[in-house]
Amino acid sequence: MGTNYSEFSELDPAYQAQGLRIGIVMSRFNKDICDGLLSACERELIRLGVAGEDILLVNVPGALEHPIALQKMAQSGKFDALIAIGAIVRGETYHFEVVSNESARGISDVQLATGVPIANAVLTLENDDQGYARMMEKGTDAARVAVEMANLMKRI
Repeated sequence: MGTNYSEFSELDPAYQAQGLRIGIVMSRFNKDICDGLLSACERELIRLGVAGEDILLVNVPGALEHPIALQKMAQSGKFDALIAIGAIVRGETYHFEVVSNESARGISDVQLATGVPIANAVLTLENDDQGYARMMEKGTDAARVAVEMANLMKRI
C-alpha cells in the first residue's frame, strides 16, 4: 500500500546555473586533496552553466577559518550559493574531532543565519588515501548541491 502524492505540488531539483554567482572558500591545509576537490567542483560548475567570472575563490589557512570567510561572503549579498572545500585528516590527538565538529557547526550556523546555502565539501578523513579516493566525486557533488540549493532558495 503506497501513498499517493498526486495532490501535492513538488519542486524538483533544478541544475540550471546560468547567471548564478558562486563563492568558494578553500583551505590550504592538505592542499593536494583540496586542489582535487576544487578541480572537480569547478569543472562541474562550468558544465552546469556557471560563468567563470561568476565564481570567486577565497583561500583560508584551514577548516576552522571557513565559517568566518563564508559568513562575510554570505552577508555581502553577492552570492547565490557558497561552497566550502577542505580536508581534515585524523592525526594522533583529539584536535581532529574539534576541527571537524567546529568547522561543520560553523558552516551550518552561517547558512542558517544568512539564508545563503553552503555546500559542505570539507572532508573528514582517516588518511590521505581516503581523500584522493573521494575528492573527484565530492567536488562534483558540492557543485551540484550549490546549484540545486541556489535554485531552490529562489523558488520557495
